[in-house]
Amino acid sequence: MIRVLRYHAADQRYEVGDEGLLSGWHPDSEDMVWVDFDQEAKGREREMMAQQFQINPLAIDDAQRDRHPPKLEWFDNYFFLLLKGFTAETDSIEFSVVHISLFVGRNFLLSRHALRSPSIDKVIERIDRKEVSAEKGPAHLCYKIVRTIIDRYTPIILSLESRLEALEEQMLEDPNDELLAELVTYNSQLKKLRRIFSYQQTILSELPRSDSNVLGANSKHEFQDAYEQMERLASLSALLQELTRDLIDGYISISSHRLNNIMKILTIASVIFLPLTFIAGIYGMNFENMPELKSTYGYFFVIGVLILVAGGLLAIFRRMRWI
Repeated sequence: MIRVLRYHAADQRYEVGDEGLLSGWHPDSEDMVWVDFDQEAKGREREMMAQQFQINPLAIDDAQRDRHPPKLEWFDNYFFLLLKGFTAETDSIEFSVVHISLFVGRNFLLSRHALRSPSIDKVIERIDRKEVSAEKGPAHLCYKIVRTIIDRYTPIILSLESRLEALEEQMLEDPNDELLAELVTYNSQLKKLRRIFSYQQTILSELPRSDSNVLGANSKHEFQDAYEQMERLASLSALLQELTRDLIDGYISISSHRLNNIMKILTIASVIFLPLTFIAGIYGMNFENMPELKSTYGYFFVIGVLILVAGGLLAIFRRMRWI
């Protein structure tokens, strides 16, 4: 699907429709257009980008790849920005991503994504409700898309912070394998997020420092804001991953401590019963020449010795603070 938003500079109005709105538009036009390629055929995307907007073929290749790290690339009259946003189905830290490619020129914005992007949809809806001003230009719309992508990250990261606090309390009360599995999942997902955030933080740090004529002074301030928000998320995700690793280490330490206590109890029981078993084994051999077997009080004597040995060992262990 191809969606087109065209802002008519002459009468300061905009239209939303299909590619028919591009009729009469050319790179030197004062009208601004936003073309959104939403799950469109790659051949059709390439044709429109190359012929109507003179986009570099290598940049189109990068935009259409199924897997590609975030990147920023400058050209003579536009720049190419590739970011990763959450898919529409993502509502927790177990996320999947959609690659969002943006080509931003003086009077055009091209957005391309192979999956539905709720961030793109939201910006278009906000334009329709007049909450976002299309007349501010492509760079401003690009900032709104970037900021909406970041805003989708934020609540999921913040909710994870409170979940980790709950898991910490649960770990002290009732550590179990399900808790460890959840922590390992969080650690893995946070590692992926940190990599994404690190790329995007670096990219967004370059935009405010650019001397390109595509970006005005106000756009640089806006992308500085986007960079600061991304930096905050990158820092928070790093902190949460460290906390997750600490909780995993804490869980292993608690489990090891519990295992050591169990082994200590079993060892104490073994040490106590070892001499008792030895004595019982001697008098269980039933040799003819064992005078104690004929003793009237032999049984009671042996029982007393067993009790004395067991009680003595328990006293020694308690004195040594082993029990």
